[in-house]
Amino acid sequence: MSVQEMLAASKAAAPTLARASNEQKNLAITAIAELLEKASEKVIAANDLDMKNSQNKLSASLLDRLKLTEQRIKSLAAAVREVAQLTDPTGRILEEKTLPNGLQLQKLSVPLGVIGCIYEARPNVTVDIAAIAIKSGNAVALRGGSAAENTNRVLIEVIQAGLRQAGLPPQLVQTVDEYGREGAQQMM
Repeated sequence: MSVQEMLAASKAAAPTLARASNEQKNLAITAIAELLEKASEKVIAANDLDMKNSQNKLSASLLDRLKLTEQRIKSLAAAVREVAQLTDPTGRILEEKTLPNGLQLQKLSVPLGVIGCIYEARPNVTVDIAAIAIKSGNAVALRGGSAAENTNRVLIEVIQAGLRQAGLPPQLVQTVDEYGREGAQQMM
């Protein structure tokens, strides 16, 4: 699948999430947290490969950000569960007024559609962004950088499995990591 096809699939899936209930979004988010904990060995194995590949390429601080451990995965899953506990930001009345002619106006919070995010060497951000995007009713296309490509691939599999468990299309969260810089260019 090309980057353009991938992004088109995200755009096509976005209205499904925009119409989803808070309960369905929370079901997806909590499923992601549970599946993340269950897949911790697979995530850590992929992360070990990324760490090995980045050993002489990244600074010590970037390597630390790249590293996922059992404890960091547990903390990440707990943070995802906290997102599920947040108030649903969609459909809130932000402003309301009546015009002199009697017409009533409301400004509502609504999903944007598909959000693109580019970041480096922080696989935890993959999960954080996905959870926040789901909660806010938005699809997301991610570019997490080549240093975390293996880890992000496994994390996206986990996230998409959580979406499926909640009856939502997996195309709501995708990564263009495999396309490298060209993928980021096309995404932009």
